[in-house]
Amino acid sequence: MQQILVIDDDKELCELLVDFLEPEGFAMEIVHEPFGGLRRALSGEHRLVILDVMLPGMTGIELLRSLRKSSQIPVLMLTARGEENDRILGLEMGADDYLAKPFNPRELRARIHAIQRRTLPDDGCGSGNIPRIELDDIQLSLGARSVKKDGVIIEMTAVEFSLLYELVKNAGRVLTREELTRIVLHRELEVFDRSIDVHISSLRKKLGHQVKGRERIKTLRSVGYLYTLSSEQL
Repeated sequence: MQQILVIDDDKELCELLVDFLEPEGFAMEIVHEPFGGLRRALSGEHRLVILDVMLPGMTGIELLRSLRKSSQIPVLMLTARGEENDRILGLEMGADDYLAKPFNPRELRARIHAIQRRTLPDDGCGSGNIPRIELDDIQLSLGARSVKKDGVIIEMTAVEFSLLYELVKNAGRVLTREELTRIVLHRELEVFDRSIDVHISSLRKKLGHQVKGRERIKTLRSVGYLYTLSSEQL
């Protein structure tokens, strides 16, 4: 069974999540306060954390910041509808995705399955056919889903790895925000959705904005992004 940890002080909502997700084959653990939730999230016993932003004593953003210091477990944030700042902060802190309350349980299930699908490359490359991709100063290990820059491991969330993989695999070609949202987040781009933009920003911070004197990941305004190539690589 897939172990899911829910950290939310809304007991009624948690009961509904258990009633809906346990028949789907998920083993649910519920924690209503943040400090115990953080301890359980760090236990290594779960495949996914569902984390509410509004918690007593410690916000979900603060909890996520602490969690990301030593764990890359996938995290789905629950935010209040219309609170765009919370969504952006959550993504910047390393959340894989977010869902605004109130939400349709089927949408939650779809987001969970989408996060799970990111644990393996979509085209089967993780089977050993292409064990590693190297470009410029970075190396992507598809089997381990790890990234090195100049031989040093760069910690990345599952969505950051998947996004970088798509950009590097298609280096020199523009990928639209719609394409990246569909491929990486396994959903359609929503109005005012800045998820991909925030994850791109995170990649730039972790890998460096420039490589060999050129912009590493270029923004094409109102279109999308591309991982650039040098004239020798074209």
